[in-house]
Amino acid sequence: MLANLRLPEILLIVAVVFLLFGAKKLPDMARSLGKSARILKSEAKAMKKESEAERTADSGTASQAPADAAQQAARTIQAAPGDVASSRPVAEPNRANQS
Repeated sequence: MLANLRLPEILLIVAVVFLLFGAKKLPDMARSLGKSARILKSEAKAMKKESEAERTADSGTASQAPADAAQQAARTIQAAPGDVASSRPVAEPNRANQS
């Protein structure tokens, strides 16, 4: 379906998106889409490492599992350079107990 799009249709779609969202919002939307893709990619890598660690732990090399678990506990989601407001710990502490 997308392969059947020609230049006039693509230009019409771009014009409609530009009119709906405006020139000011499009860079912000692209930036947030890039951040989301980066976070998704890093989480997919973490899940892959986690599953590999579980497979190696099941096969008898359980000595590396505690070190991997400690490393996973300290893992944070990294934001873009200079964007410290959106980086946060994966496991956020319980704020109710910190009075």
